Amino acid sequence: MRHAYLGLVLLLAGLILLHLLAAPYTKVEESFHVQATHDILAHGLPYGDSIEHGQYDHFDFPGAVPRTAVGATILAGLTPMLITTWTGVNQQIFIRALLGLYNALALGIFARGLRNSFGQTVAVWYLLFQCSQFHLIYYASRPLSNMFAFGLTTLAMRYLLPDSIAQPESARSRHVGVRLALCLLTVAGVIFRAEIALLLAFTTLSLLAVHGKEVLVDVVVAGVVGVLGGLLSTVGIDTIFWKKWVWPELNAFVFNVVEGQSSAWGTEPFWFYFTNALPRLLLNPLVYLIAIPVALQNPALRRPILPLLAPSVFFVALYSAQPHKEWRFILYVVPVLTATAALGAAYLWRRRDRSFFARLACQMLAVSTVASFALSTFVLLPASAANYPGAHALNALHAYHDRASSSTDPGAYVYLGNLACQTGITRFLQRPTAQGWVYDKTEDEATKSHSAGLGEPFWDQFDYVVVEASDDPEYQDPDESMLMQALPLSRWQTADVIDGFAGISILKPGSPATAQVERRILSVMGGESLYDSYVRARDVVRELVLRGWWVELKMRPRIKVLNRIRDDK
Repeated sequence: MRHAYLGLVLLLAGLILLHLLAAPYTKVEESFHVQATHDILAHGLPYGDSIEHGQYDHFDFPGAVPRTAVGATILAGLTPMLITTWTGVNQQIFIRALLGLYNALALGIFARGLRNSFGQTVAVWYLLFQCSQFHLIYYASRPLSNMFAFGLTTLAMRYLLPDSIAQPESARSRHVGVRLALCLLTVAGVIFRAEIALLLAFTTLSLLAVHGKEVLVDVVVAGVVGVLGGLLSTVGIDTIFWKKWVWPELNAFVFNVVEGQSSAWGTEPFWFYFTNALPRLLLNPLVYLIAIPVALQNPALRRPILPLLAPSVFFVALYSAQPHKEWRFILYVVPVLTATAALGAAYLWRRRDRSFFARLACQMLAVSTVASFALSTFVLLPASAANYPGAHALNALHAYHDRASSSTDPGAYVYLGNLACQTGITRFLQRPTAQGWVYDKTEDEATKSHSAGLGEPFWDQFDYVVVEASDDPEYQDPDESMLMQALPLSRWQTADVIDGFAGISILKPGSPATAQVERRILSVMGGESLYDSYVRARDVVRELVLRGWWVELKMRPRIKVLNRIRDDK
């Protein structure tokens, strides 16, 4: 069992890196942190008044509210100088790997805490469940404020675990754990995500309900240290980064909660987190249908985990009052819910030889965990990796330009459309301005519909434009539609067309499988030999197990790269 535990810890970290390599690009919601990390690596923090604003993405595209650059500064500071000489997506992969391994370490420490508190069997089941949960594994390396905060909240939950349910917890250990946990939650809320204040409040109430005045001093000390440490960090760094006094999470709280502006991004019903988000996060339905109920019905298991579980549930319930909902806003409760499920699964495992129900439940949990892992790795991962046509379009543009241009004309003037910028394009992928490359992300329709300097139409100044390919209204952004209508009737040619994810296709017996997405992912991770091995394994499973049926991703044109043909060339 010890070897299984160590192997699963390594597997967890390996899966996070595997998902990173399979999908190394980022979406628009990650753009602030990834662009800020690039700019700090390239130019440092924007000290003084002599800095060029064009060197920093956040001055041109500040977003609805300022976001903290603390996470980006840490990632840039941990990046060795050697990495700054890397080109293209490699730097981006490295800084994301740092974040992913940080979260893997936090999850590993939490698993070790479970092993110390409840035994190795609980830790093994916890890691099995955790490795089969797609969203957490996939997003662990993604530069979002939630994922910077996630490591801190997970460590906080570890410090609230009892030393061991087999022996009384020492007073000193309890005081240290409470102070560390509350301090980490406070720092996470002050710097990265304001909603963690709710989780902090319910955790504090739970501790006071269980331990009374005994932990009151710990609560005060942790609060003071956490608030001061968090404020000094965020206000100090972000005032430099934004060139004004600012506490980003306070601004975000006022914008999203007080003013209710977050509802502009969509709203969900009150029960969304419980009926949609949490089932998706846990993925395996037997985790919440069997394992968690078993743990809660047993007083010996319920008593030690309830002080962690109750604050998590109340946090989700109260946060459900906020109309705008996204599953990543409640990601912090997943380790505790998964740990509760692991307690129930371990209880059943130890009784599998004495109870038919326990034996059947263990078998069902084992099969469903393997099925969840297969779904996560072989369906959800390829589908998600196919959602970055913008990044692939920019790579294709660069490759086309290298083939078509002369050595005396290395650079180009490129327009990047809305969809392309939302689906993977970052400054890490762009080529340096010093080499003659200029990238334009103009969004203002009035500007795009008028002439540029010296009477030249806006679109005539570009060598390339990266725009939406599909004419299907379902896939076409309104801004992109207007952009396409504004293109002049001069000579443009299609340099490349990039496909993107368009759903799941069920292949009947005899229907050929293209494996387009799988080939792209596997070739990057292990070359053609890995892809060939996948094809052989797929054919065997399809023929012998599934009787010719198969599931494959559907792709459709999403973005095209247009090259301007000039008369003087």
